[in-house]
Amino acid sequence: MSLPEKIAFYLEDIETLIGRGINLFITGLVLTSSAIFVIETYQTSPPLREQLNILETGILIVFVVEYLLRFWVAQNKVKYFFSLYSIVDLVAILPFLLGAANVGFLRIFRWFRILRLIRFIGGKTIFGYVSSEDSAIFTRILFTLFSIVFVYSGLIYQVEHSVNPKYGTFLDAVYFSVSTITTAGLGDITPITQIGRFLTVLMMVTGIVLIPWQLGDLVKRLVKTAAQTEIACSNCGLSFHDSDAQFCKVCGSSLPTEKLLEDRQQTQ
Repeated sequence: MSLPEKIAFYLEDIETLIGRGINLFITGLVLTSSAIFVIETYQTSPPLREQLNILETGILIVFVVEYLLRFWVAQNKVKYFFSLYSIVDLVAILPFLLGAANVGFLRIFRWFRILRLIRFIGGKTIFGYVSSEDSAIFTRILFTLFSIVFVYSGLIYQVEHSVNPKYGTFLDAVYFSVSTITTAGLGDITPITQIGRFLTVLMMVTGIVLIPWQLGDLVKRLVKTAAQTEIACSNCGLSFHDSDAQFCKVCGSSLPTEKLLEDRQQTQ
């Protein structure tokens, strides 16, 4: 296996110790970076703020190296460059690439960095295997809600806090976003800039489009699951299979035949 192939393998692998360690490390950096953004919205001492800036710069350098490595090992570089993962990664490091990480309008891109966790939301994740498709869909719904609130709260805070005293901290922006998405509309915190109002409309449209769509997938899956038989796979642990299934649809292992015959007789 060549060096590019090894790098590509470990960047995507979550089975081996090295692959899992790399992906856990990247996930930890994404969460740490997002936490730094939130902390910076509060009043902190100059020494602490300087330490956070140093840490943020170090994390950003790691993200740049990771992106360049992923681009280098990609077999189809054009296809990878325009892929969803690549675009999200590129937006997250855009301020660094332009050499202006502290310019106000570029700092707004930092809030998109949490979306880098999209690649870890699926059936098999670095935290273990999601045993059912229902759980995977439910996980995606929770992540979508969290991402909408976090990203839009950050964006609205970034454009409002300098001119609107009601957006004093990130929590104020989260309060506004949650009350808006849940249609509570308390009205005690509202954006006053045109960009802030535009982002508010965009946040509501995003929630209206993405959440019902994913809930529809969950409902379809629940209806499909209702027609299945509870037969646990001895290998991967998947609990439900079609009534006529002889092999696990996830790992391909043979299913307990005695249990299948018993369930079929009960349904007849």
